[in-house]
Amino acid sequence: MKIIKVQALRGPNIWSIQRKKLIQMRLDLEEMEQFPTNKIDGFKERIEAMFPSMIEHRCSEGCRGGFFSRVERGTWMGHVIEHIALEIQSLAGMETGFGRTRETKTLGTYNVVFSYTEENVGLFAAESSVAIAEALIAGTEYDLNADLQKMREIRERVRLGPSTGSIVEEAVSRDIPWIRLGTNSLVQLGYGVNQMRFQATITCKTSSIAVDIACNKEQTKKMLDMASIPVANGSICTDEEGLAETIKKIGYPIVLKPLDGNHGKGASINVTNWEDAVSGLSFAQVYGKRVIVEKFITGFDFRILVIDNKLVAAAKRVPAHVIGNGTDTIQQLIETTNLDPRRGYGHENVLTQIDVDRDTEDLLEKLNYTLETIPRIGEIVFLKSTANLSTGGTSVDVTDMMHPENIFLAERISRVIGLDVCGVDIMAENLTQPLKENGGVILEVNAAPGFRMHLAPSEGLPRNVAAPVIDMLYPPGKSCRIPIIAVTGTNGKTTTTRLLAHIVKNNGFKVGFTTSDGIYVQNHMMEKGDTTGPLSAEYILRDPTVEFAVLETARGGILRSGLGFSLCDIGVITNIQEDHLGISDIHTLEDLAKVKATVVKSIRKNGWAVLNGDDPHCVKLGNDLNCNVAYFSLDEDSEFIKKLCAEGKTVAVYENGYITIKKGEWKIRIERATHVPLTLGGKAKFMIANVLAATLASYLWGFKTEDISLSLQTFIPSAAQTPGRMNIFEFKKFKVLIDFAHNASGYKGVEEYLQSVDATKKIGIIAGVGDRRDEDIRECANIAARMFDHIIIRQEKYLRGRTEDEIIELILEGIKSSGKSVTYEIIPKETEAIKHAINSAEEGSFITALSDVVANAIEIVQEYLDKENEHGII
Repeated sequence: MKIIKVQALRGPNIWSIQRKKLIQMRLDLEEMEQFPTNKIDGFKERIEAMFPSMIEHRCSEGCRGGFFSRVERGTWMGHVIEHIALEIQSLAGMETGFGRTRETKTLGTYNVVFSYTEENVGLFAAESSVAIAEALIAGTEYDLNADLQKMREIRERVRLGPSTGSIVEEAVSRDIPWIRLGTNSLVQLGYGVNQMRFQATITCKTSSIAVDIACNKEQTKKMLDMASIPVANGSICTDEEGLAETIKKIGYPIVLKPLDGNHGKGASINVTNWEDAVSGLSFAQVYGKRVIVEKFITGFDFRILVIDNKLVAAAKRVPAHVIGNGTDTIQQLIETTNLDPRRGYGHENVLTQIDVDRDTEDLLEKLNYTLETIPRIGEIVFLKSTANLSTGGTSVDVTDMMHPENIFLAERISRVIGLDVCGVDIMAENLTQPLKENGGVILEVNAAPGFRMHLAPSEGLPRNVAAPVIDMLYPPGKSCRIPIIAVTGTNGKTTTTRLLAHIVKNNGFKVGFTTSDGIYVQNHMMEKGDTTGPLSAEYILRDPTVEFAVLETARGGILRSGLGFSLCDIGVITNIQEDHLGISDIHTLEDLAKVKATVVKSIRKNGWAVLNGDDPHCVKLGNDLNCNVAYFSLDEDSEFIKKLCAEGKTVAVYENGYITIKKGEWKIRIERATHVPLTLGGKAKFMIANVLAATLASYLWGFKTEDISLSLQTFIPSAAQTPGRMNIFEFKKFKVLIDFAHNASGYKGVEEYLQSVDATKKIGIIAGVGDRRDEDIRECANIAARMFDHIIIRQEKYLRGRTEDEIIELILEGIKSSGKSVTYEIIPKETEAIKHAINSAEEGSFITALSDVVANAIEIVQEYLDKENEHGII
């Protein structure tokens, strides 16, 4: 078997709108196409032995053991690999369960699709599942545990931490979109101007001064002391002399910890003699020169969590430990403790496995113990000096046991330091009494407190401490989203997108939009190129200045990665025409419609799909959507439009020369088409269709008709405003038209326009695109022969696997098939072809360059026009 391609889908996609995180693997079964599972001796027994837990895979049978039944009856290896990929992720601690396997038009080649929780793990699972399947087929040994451990390691390297993850999960549960900014824990919630950011548990509302104070343990202690809040006596030391002075003041026992340390690193607890104090000083200085030396307070270690100045949780933290049974060694007790299913690698479970390190060895040495010591029955042997969960500690929820005065104290501390998310570490016998009564003290204040101990304590009630963070960032009434209009279709996407962005901007919004020629914010180009995929959409949604997004959304990006947004408010499909067929398993218009449908299936329930009522594939799609649907049409009298009007539906039509909105029998004339510059005086019918689409979408959003009308009148087609979309350059003796038409439908639109153009000679510059079907290249050439008197064939780019001569031959076949007598010449380079056409143009000629690199073509023509305007010559 051979993996042809593996890609990660990150947004709504052709396989599932809801399940956004999918791996799509294109797999060639090669000779295994002839061997379903029932023709492989012993395969069922081997897969059952390796994956007994697969008994829970119901598969299409819909019952326990359904997948094994399919294996017994015979199923293809692509299907098996899908289930293996899902199962190994679950065994590695990442539960996921959606999968699909579909054969392509190529015999033996399948698309294997399965869900993932961590993208890098999913990509690894794709390759691993194929290797496992090959081992099962051959009956050879396979080290499954090595793969599972590798997947865990990948997950720990790339996953969000438990605190960050809990906030993201809470946001998702509230339908708040999120974007990971880079590979660390920096996360954006919401879109555009309504975004909020956080990293770990520090939010964009967190005061930087407060963080500096909390990170400076000495400053924190001074401020708390000045506010009459009990703190442990002590000071900062950098050498043995300072250490001796501090001990003289406060006496033993003491605690030593690095001033800038965290997670208990470099700490020594309950030090009772000078030798250990000096050793503790050296240990702490591994992490920083300045060391805190404080009086050791007996009692329990408590962590209080205060969010938005309100107490939300309290936990008693217990350092990693084992309890003797009189027979097992400490090492054996650790191994037994680590078998607890709640303990896992890193942060995968509620608890972390206990590892033996220097801190463990030091603690055991103080007891004159080793790992081979057998503790007494019931004896508690502490293995870490701090109670951090990341080192194997446990937590007990005590939120409901806190004395009101301690609650007041904790909330006051958050205000004294100034933290919106504040962790307060307390050492005390209990929290049921006020600290001033039981001698408890504040040890530390944390600016980025971990949530794990509260989310899943070892004992007591779990607390959803992520909820108050979201409440603080998005209080009632605050929106997390910005309006999104997504535009897709075969032709007209860019023009419709630009017109919509113009309308939105004229209505006072700061608009960000993506097109096939670049990313724009308020008409400022931010990035140049074909930016119609999910990364470009995300670029706009990340921009904190954008109030409204209009996103051109092309098939390529949908197929590669899915959509760059979870939901849109309005989705527009301009048309579905033959283009890019035969690529990426898209062979028919029905296949193409399925891809485009991804956009309109991602519209929120109360949003609108704006569809082409003259396109049968769009009409069919409209019957299968869970949102509001409205249509636009160039034919007011079509039976379909009449039916909609009779039902009282809203439509946009071209009637009696007007761009019109109809609601039932009522007509709202927005503007005469001849007054809309984009329609080229009403002659470009396909442009009228684009105007109808944009007008209908704008109207449904809620913009006033008079504002839409003004925007239509002020949107001037030009090389700057609509590059490559019917750009006309008027020379003194002839005209040049540049258009991006690159498929039969686009060619027909230009042909229809040229029928209204008076010219002594119509000259066309055309090319083919190598990854189109033979018949597509021939048909475009055939249309070109119908609309031009003379054709210049150029073919220097976009060969895509073909030779230049092959494409030119197909173009010539198309020209000849037209039956029209038309002259032609071949000038391979586009720049030379355009220059030749201009230099040899007769008076009254009309040159049309159907260019796939519009920037180059526009630059050349503009240069000639500037020269004529400056000097009166070309």
